Amino acid sequence: MSHAAEWKEIEITKDLTIPKLFLQAAKKYWDRKVAMREKEFGIWIPITWKDYYENVKRIALGMVSLGLERGDKVAMIGDNRPEALWAEMAAMCVGAVGVWLFQDSLIDEVQYIIDHSDAKLMVGEGQEEVDKCLMIKERCPKLKKMIWDDPKGMRGYDDPILISIKEVMKIGEEVDRKEPGLFEEMIAKGKGDEICLLFYTSGTTALPKGALLTHYNMLTMGRNLMRVDPYFETDDFVSYLPFAWIGEQMMSISCGIQAGFTLNFPEEPETAQENIREIGPHVMFAPPRVYEQMVRNVQVKYLDASWSKRKAYEFAMKIGYHVAELKFMKKPIPWYWKALNALAYLGVHKKLKDHLGLSRIRDTYTGGAAMGPDHFRFFHAIGVNLKQIYGQTEIAGISVLHRDDDIKFDTVGKPIPETEVKITPEGEIISRSPSVFQGYYKMPEETAKALRDGWLYSGDTGFIDTDGHLVVFDRTKDVMTLADGTKFAPQYLETRLKFSPYIKDVWAIGDHRPYVTAVICIDYGVVGKWAEDRNIAYTSYPELSQMPDVYELVKKEIVKMNRDLPSVARIKKFVNLYKEFDADDDELTRTRKLRRAFVEERYKDIVNGLYSDTENVHMDTNITYEDGRVVHIKTDLKVMEVPQ
Repeated sequence: MSHAAEWKEIEITKDLTIPKLFLQAAKKYWDRKVAMREKEFGIWIPITWKDYYENVKRIALGMVSLGLERGDKVAMIGDNRPEALWAEMAAMCVGAVGVWLFQDSLIDEVQYIIDHSDAKLMVGEGQEEVDKCLMIKERCPKLKKMIWDDPKGMRGYDDPILISIKEVMKIGEEVDRKEPGLFEEMIAKGKGDEICLLFYTSGTTALPKGALLTHYNMLTMGRNLMRVDPYFETDDFVSYLPFAWIGEQMMSISCGIQAGFTLNFPEEPETAQENIREIGPHVMFAPPRVYEQMVRNVQVKYLDASWSKRKAYEFAMKIGYHVAELKFMKKPIPWYWKALNALAYLGVHKKLKDHLGLSRIRDTYTGGAAMGPDHFRFFHAIGVNLKQIYGQTEIAGISVLHRDDDIKFDTVGKPIPETEVKITPEGEIISRSPSVFQGYYKMPEETAKALRDGWLYSGDTGFIDTDGHLVVFDRTKDVMTLADGTKFAPQYLETRLKFSPYIKDVWAIGDHRPYVTAVICIDYGVVGKWAEDRNIAYTSYPELSQMPDVYELVKKEIVKMNRDLPSVARIKKFVNLYKEFDADDDELTRTRKLRRAFVEERYKDIVNGLYSDTENVHMDTNITYEDGRVVHIKTDLKVMEVPQ
């Protein structure tokens, strides 16, 4: 059966909800198809649609008996696992609203979101999440119960606010025996224009804002994405990115329920890459950092390989890059290049794709931040159809996407069906579609700023090129004005430098300043290995980052990148930071975007050092760890000039 015949578009009416669609899918597939798999103790455990339905029903009815009503909020925190999705679906079936938190959120963030969202129930994975709940419960009076599912380390806990998910399911079974039709009655009451998810955006400047999304918002976005790239019930998808990120919800909920594909949950976040390799998904969506890490893994393997393997790799990549370039330029590929590319594929690219878990991949997307052109070219060179998407939480995740035969790596593609994108006279990107959110929870001024005359104002600067592709320049507030008055996106420099295996993070500085400088965070694993191979001894990240040889290594990478840039945009000086940027230190958002205003204030001594004649910057500061420990650091950082 051809794939085209398999994907049937679902009619999305104002009456349709995610739970109604879930019910249809569960009854259609029941016990003849796997809805999800989870890896536990080294074994992939299949969960059928029947199991999925039964578990959601038990949890939903259990939640009702705990006092959950239509319109109430249920907060969820923890790693990706079936129970998390059951709890989210159960909350929606009751008519409640799901609120997701990043699993590495600090106490203050958890308290802010639980309190601001008026969450009545909280669902967490295990001991760590339970501890966070117990620490904030006094300050969150609306929170009535915390449901946990992993019993490890929970024996001594007896706080009345706590209840295990098994117990909730038992209560749900009782309710189901007494009122057998209640579960499906609750689902039938739902309407498409009701709020189903409250999504807190990781504010790069202020407190997180809660975006209100309806069933109709989520479902229309999924349908319009699949009108461009259909997914099929035979597809596999690996769910390993935080559920608190709209991109993950978009795939596992909006598209997953409509297409009926199988969701796969890794054993641990740390084993995700290995588990992806075992499953070989057909569809994958991830932020650039995941693909950057894949490229880094390949580059490190290349650095370690024998001479003959390195030569084979270089030759195959040269062919791959050339063929990819012809495709980008929409030029015909001569037969002899096709033949060479087939050889390169059999000899090198096929193994590489398999090693990265991309052997069966059909649709690969990146979004959530800018990706450098070098990473893009790399994936196309090995035959992976990587496409950029653009969107935001406020438009249910996605509004613009590359098409298969029309990929330009400096753009994010064209709007998906039913979506209009325009540029205001000031250069701001605005969009209109059935997936635009309902506003921010309890923030009328912010809502009025974002929603005007039916258009969503993104806060991003961009333009539409001659081919109708959208080019996203940067967040409006982040665009730099260089010494000669030209506008420049710091992200461009940062993503280009991150193509080096030795560089993990970059902060480019240069707005209204005499020249451009950078703060570099080295990749501790890769640079550490490089140092060991050269018998350079070191004991810690701060020590390794300040070594003269490491400075020379980073300088070479910057010189290489500077070559392609106009002289006014080239990096003239840099500093290696004594640590990586960290979300726990408020330097990054939970989706790993740089908080520029915050780091500028925090590291003002470094910035001053980069724009003065000094050769060293003295640092005296604190580092916060996830468990709340604070460590005091005193160190000197070297300021290095880059030959122009």
